[in-house]
Amino acid sequence: MRQVTPLTDGWILHHPEGTGQALPASVPGCVHTDLLAAGLIPDPFLGRDETEVAWVGRRTWTYERDLPAGGSAHERTDLVFDGLDTVAEILLDGRPLGRVRNMHRSYRFDVTGLSGRLTVRFASAYDEAEAVRGAVGDRPGAYPEPYQYVRKMACSFGWDWGPTLVTAGIWRPVRLEHWSTARIARVRPLVTVADGAGVVELAVDVERTEGGAPLDVEASVGGVRARARFEGTAGTVRLRVPDVRLWWPRGYGEQPLYEVELTLFDGEGAVDSWRRRTGFRTVELDTSPDAHGTGFTLVVNGERLFARGVNWIPDDAFPSRITRDRYRRRLEQAAAAGVDLVRVWGGGIYESEDFYDACDELGLLVWQDFPFACAAYPEEQPLRGEVEAEARENVVRLMPHPSLVLWNGNNENQWGFRDWGWEPALAGDSWGEGYYLGLLPRVVAESDPTRPYTAGSPWSGSWLRHPNDPAHGTHHSWEVWNRRDYADYRLDVPRFVAEFGWQAPPAYATLRRALPGEELAADSPGVLHHQKAADGNGKLERGLARHFAVPEGDFDRWHYLTQLNQVRAVAAGIEHWRSHWPVCAGSVVWQLNDCWPVTSWSAIDGDGREKPLYHELRRLYADRLLTVRTDGDGDASAGRGGGRRLVVAAVNQAAEEWRTVLRLRRTAVDGRVLAEAEPRCAADARTVALVEVPAELVPVGPEEFLVADAQDPAGGEPLRALHFPAADRDIPYPRPEFEVALAPEGVTVTARTLVRDLLLQADRLDPEASADRGPVTLLPGERVTIGVRGWQTPDLKAARAALYCVEPAG
Repeated sequence: MRQVTPLTDGWILHHPEGTGQALPASVPGCVHTDLLAAGLIPDPFLGRDETEVAWVGRRTWTYERDLPAGGSAHERTDLVFDGLDTVAEILLDGRPLGRVRNMHRSYRFDVTGLSGRLTVRFASAYDEAEAVRGAVGDRPGAYPEPYQYVRKMACSFGWDWGPTLVTAGIWRPVRLEHWSTARIARVRPLVTVADGAGVVELAVDVERTEGGAPLDVEASVGGVRARARFEGTAGTVRLRVPDVRLWWPRGYGEQPLYEVELTLFDGEGAVDSWRRRTGFRTVELDTSPDAHGTGFTLVVNGERLFARGVNWIPDDAFPSRITRDRYRRRLEQAAAAGVDLVRVWGGGIYESEDFYDACDELGLLVWQDFPFACAAYPEEQPLRGEVEAEARENVVRLMPHPSLVLWNGNNENQWGFRDWGWEPALAGDSWGEGYYLGLLPRVVAESDPTRPYTAGSPWSGSWLRHPNDPAHGTHHSWEVWNRRDYADYRLDVPRFVAEFGWQAPPAYATLRRALPGEELAADSPGVLHHQKAADGNGKLERGLARHFAVPEGDFDRWHYLTQLNQVRAVAAGIEHWRSHWPVCAGSVVWQLNDCWPVTSWSAIDGDGREKPLYHELRRLYADRLLTVRTDGDGDASAGRGGGRRLVVAAVNQAAEEWRTVLRLRRTAVDGRVLAEAEPRCAADARTVALVEVPAELVPVGPEEFLVADAQDPAGGEPLRALHFPAADRDIPYPRPEFEVALAPEGVTVTARTLVRDLLLQADRLDPEASADRGPVTLLPGERVTIGVRGWQTPDLKAARAALYCVEPAG
């Protein structure tokens, strides 16, 4: 059988342009993390030290170790790199083995009978990018760095939420593989369901040493075995598993996984094996035209879904540091927030097996971008061959995972071509269209016909329409964050919102760690350095000014209100779009996570702390959601009996019907109930029920608001929706009054007045502490207990100081 020798230890790193000092190197790893471990560079995540290490990405670096001498009884020995970042020459005792130029591929070299000093010499990715640019010509992009000219994680070059840390190194495992006669070079598993049975067709490619003696391959799955013989280097074995248990996304059923085992035999016995887990399910993408435009609805096992999604970026600017446990923890956070779809964004990487394994187990659907984002990509060599090679390898690598349900050609590049001035600048030069509408769909169709492909996000399905037309296909809603108020999310009903979001700073403890010694202010040097979006703080300020009177010079208040505004903005979008199911079939929040401590659109910050938005997602993405929306023409705040209809939407994504009695109250901000009613509401499974608010309950003016309450039949906390017809700055809130008491493992707050959006910032109690909920609005006399984990020394005074809520203007 094939034998494997890991090459993890014994590596050194040296810089040939410097002193030649050898440093111990970690493999997998990268130059930055090795220099950090040696104390030779500051931590680029702290303060403004990112700028102090910019030189690292512009130098040549060399990794070395001894390759073990001989000793194998096998005919062949291969040196295998699962990932090299990015442009490298591999030598053995000074003799070239090969050159590579793609972070997204693996590499294999025949080193049979060889030993000696193994050298991996990395050139600067900048040098490679500039050389390619010189050969193919300029191409426009959203950022000035040359990421579109090299097949590397684009956000290494910086983004509007990420640092510029251009890495190099052996970022995935490396090993020696010893084998004889033949080895399994590739297995392409086509997993389908037909008439209640699971069907697995394994297309097997082998590599031989010499000769063409017949080979046998035996496969097993779910207690079923099959065997096939082939003479050459390719063959197929097919299995049918009766009465298979279906794999479902979380919230729709269970996630049974089946072991698939394949063994290769020659005349003397087993020579190689391949094992993976898979799940049986069907997936379709319904893009049928209808009265509203062109749909974009995922259908799993025949069930049409409203996708409750988040966008995923690399969880660390240095991806080699992300462990299996860290992937699991972050994805468990996503699942606990009600997420059922994770979009792997195109400026990052094809994630590791650890990521997809966790998604398989947690029932998280994966939308996988090919790595193209926000730039015109040349289609000439050497890039075209690299793109095809990486696509073919990664499509096959990820095929076993039932969580993977969609391939997407790119992020925002058709939109950029049409709207961002690229088309005239290109003057007919290639820009990636041949990849997204030609090469990539062909690779998916040939290798993985069991999954749908879409050419881009956003993409309306045809050049006859604008690429980002909300009525057709996927839509990215960024005009709101960039230029408008978040209330404008309610002005249209896109078919599928694949990106939208609102910024907020990270948790207070994260900022304190990242900016040691700095007096925090919205415009302090470190805070501004950890804000990478163009005019990001200006947009935060303008977004706040539409709703709140913000006191100058009060950082703590600014921090609370910006985090609250993020909650309000995302809620405005998701509540509206979910209430319009099935016309709108998904929302994918930008973004779940961060790769370093930064002000961004994330729900979980760069230190892994859950921002208030994270807790709001738990409410917004729950199976049952109560919200208030306006339908029709006119202005709902103009007065009762005129204007638009005010409607309570009961969104039921559960498998059971939801029958409840709504309690509607028109309430004054001083706590008086001005009118109330208790209409019945019935929402069938996977539907939305609408109940019109009686005219006498529609709030008039800034002194009134609507409260809608309902019971959760699943036994959870009662559901509540609030409708305030005015901005907070115009509402005559009473001065908030509430009592605070310590509770077992938490804090209890009892309201004496209306208390709007009460938030306990638990990390102000202890950097390791976290709360179990985000902002909560209390009516007079209501009480809430906020659970706190990780608070070592509970203190009532500290608890009071960590509580924030909306206060009256002035």
